[in-house]
Amino acid sequence: MSQGLIDAQRGAQPDAARDINPDAGGSRFSRRTFLKFSATVGAAAGGGLLLGFSIPALSQGQGQAQSQAGQSVIGGDASEPAPAGVFAPNAFIQIDTAGKVTLVIPKVEMGQGVYTSIPMLIAEELEVPLDTVTLDHAPPNEKLFMDPLLGGQLTGGSTSIRYAWEPMRKAGATARVLLINAAAQQWQVDPATCHAQAGQVMHAASNRSIGYGQLVDAAAKLPAPQNVPLKDPKDFRIIGTAVKRLDSPEKVDGTAVFGLDVRVPDMVYAAIATCPVFGGTLGSVDDTNAKKIPGVRQVIKADNAVAVIGDHTWAAKRGLAALDISWNEGAGANLSMQQIVGDLAAAADHGTGAVARKDGDVTKGFSDAKTRVDAVYQQPFLAHATMEPVNCTVHVRPDGCDIWLGTQVPTRIVDTAVKITGLPAEKITVHNHLLGGGFGRRLEFDMATQALKIGKQLGTPVKVVWTREEDIQHDMYRPYYYDKISAGLDANGKPIAWQHRIVGSSILARFAPPAFQHGIDPDAVEVASDLPYDLPNQLIDYVRQEPRTVPTAFWRGVGPTRGTFVVESFIDELAAQAKVDPVKYRRDLLGKTPRALNVLDTATQAAGWGSASLPKGQGRGVSVMHAFGSFFAMVADVTVDQGEVTVNRVVCAVDCGMTVNPNTIEAQVQGGIIFGITAALYSEITIKDGRVEQNNFTDYRMLRIDQTPSIEVHIVKSTEAPGGIGEPGTAALAPALTNAIYAATGKRLRQLPVGSQLQTA
Repeated sequence: MSQGLIDAQRGAQPDAARDINPDAGGSRFSRRTFLKFSATVGAAAGGGLLLGFSIPALSQGQGQAQSQAGQSVIGGDASEPAPAGVFAPNAFIQIDTAGKVTLVIPKVEMGQGVYTSIPMLIAEELEVPLDTVTLDHAPPNEKLFMDPLLGGQLTGGSTSIRYAWEPMRKAGATARVLLINAAAQQWQVDPATCHAQAGQVMHAASNRSIGYGQLVDAAAKLPAPQNVPLKDPKDFRIIGTAVKRLDSPEKVDGTAVFGLDVRVPDMVYAAIATCPVFGGTLGSVDDTNAKKIPGVRQVIKADNAVAVIGDHTWAAKRGLAALDISWNEGAGANLSMQQIVGDLAAAADHGTGAVARKDGDVTKGFSDAKTRVDAVYQQPFLAHATMEPVNCTVHVRPDGCDIWLGTQVPTRIVDTAVKITGLPAEKITVHNHLLGGGFGRRLEFDMATQALKIGKQLGTPVKVVWTREEDIQHDMYRPYYYDKISAGLDANGKPIAWQHRIVGSSILARFAPPAFQHGIDPDAVEVASDLPYDLPNQLIDYVRQEPRTVPTAFWRGVGPTRGTFVVESFIDELAAQAKVDPVKYRRDLLGKTPRALNVLDTATQAAGWGSASLPKGQGRGVSVMHAFGSFFAMVADVTVDQGEVTVNRVVCAVDCGMTVNPNTIEAQVQGGIIFGITAALYSEITIKDGRVEQNNFTDYRMLRIDQTPSIEVHIVKSTEAPGGIGEPGTAALAPALTNAIYAATGKRLRQLPVGSQLQTA
């Protein structure tokens, strides 16, 4: 998920890029003015200080701040929200009498490090050692745990730190002031003569100190101070330091619990087969042989799938293999990639699309141009292929329902459970766990829907785990995108006309319908509609074309991944047409975007751009990107030998605003680059006879550890508010890679993946 959804949820009108992107000039909301703070104080059950803090949500399509009220949430139990019209707490701090700080947070940990970086924000302002802060998963409650940047309780869009940056720090600062005031009252001194340090309040004049745990009951009775000042960044002691991951020990010793690790009493196991054809249904099932297998308990039909229930996974899998299944394949049985791409190409030739940006006079710009360059770029369907395959454990009973899984959208899990079971929401309990990779896959809830339909027929706890084959062949895929792009160049090779049509599926029209306005999917046009380059005449439009029966969903970076590949590849084409070094060409167009220019200079200098010629068969490519509130530049060095590409080195410069944990940033960028190399070189989902042709890592190839290049991450110091970091590394990689291949071979690749195109380019 990307910035497009964030901005759409803010009520931005999508007919101009400066309204779509809050970092562009003319935006009606800045992150600093958007995040407002309200605190409430109360006593926690059993004693202690409970501090609630909130972020106002945005009314749909209005761009107006709303406030709601709610009660405390501790340890996963949420009380009823108060009437609308006042603030709803978004997350809470609990400090117990032992001085332990607990943060209940609606962001989930899926490898990105938020369970370290968010506590750093609290610990910094609260003046406690980081190792005294622990986290609890927040329960599903959209009103209490709304993320206004995304319009719901979900994790995605590289927003976790952007969302938490100011409210979490203010919560910590407010709690610190309360504790100081409580100590000052006890000592009968002026609070200004006290200070907090290492979980204690100190009074230097009398050489007295007292621990937070001894103050929390008194502090809970005090009124919450308003407008508590935050630390000056120059005084930070935790934020900005390289902190080791707090969740690493349990992941190393095996005590960490992912959805796949869940075991509950009396649990049985389900193996699933889903109709291989999109849109097909289950016909008939002969389960005679399956029921003869020891350990097989039952065979259950569920819409377009059949499940075998066993005492253990092996029994269920053997039983599934023994079934004689007949599928009703339906009209989708003839679907092919040729049809899908043909639909996209025809849509691209449609007269006009929905306008995402229009600046100047594009028609006149082309008429004045000395040279015109036209190109078509294509990017394939992609599966998520998370390390932890799709899974969900459920126990559906007449009086309630428990669901165990790792999800990015807990409230949507509740919604689907209500629909399937008929139970009220308060009878649904979601046990959210660590995620073994998300990448957008766990923004969907189809796995829970299927498990609930099976569990409803059983009445006992059942664990449903998709095999890797099911996972890849029944994923919800990154859309296939088809882009037509043109530029008119003046006599010096500078673009004076720019026209870009994006054709593809709209994820937002399904996932968040209010965000799809005036025919524009803000995610699909992201980057394309807000370029860092100085282009006087632009026309960017969008044509929605759904791929018949193929389901589409967010995939790490989504719109910016698509947009950056097209834009940065095409900029390279223009540089080649103008016979200008591609870095110089970009520098000449970035005068109005100094942060983009800075990361470009940082990356290219670190990579040694232009310092020496490369051997034959080697090439160096570059890309620049502004997305997710961050600025990126990448330089990739490759070797091409008989059609095989080896990525030797990637140098990346990152300006993501103020940094919380440099270790997390570096790890996220490294992981994003590896994810992006895998996709650019190898990944594609193809359709034949209505079904996915790939089924496992044998034909949906992953980058091997010995193929991983040297990766250098240079973090640019900045005083700007934090930007996103989880997705930009993936989004910026592909064009640097393909531009490097062009430098090595002279072959311009306009279609991904590289492996299927290089031989014929």
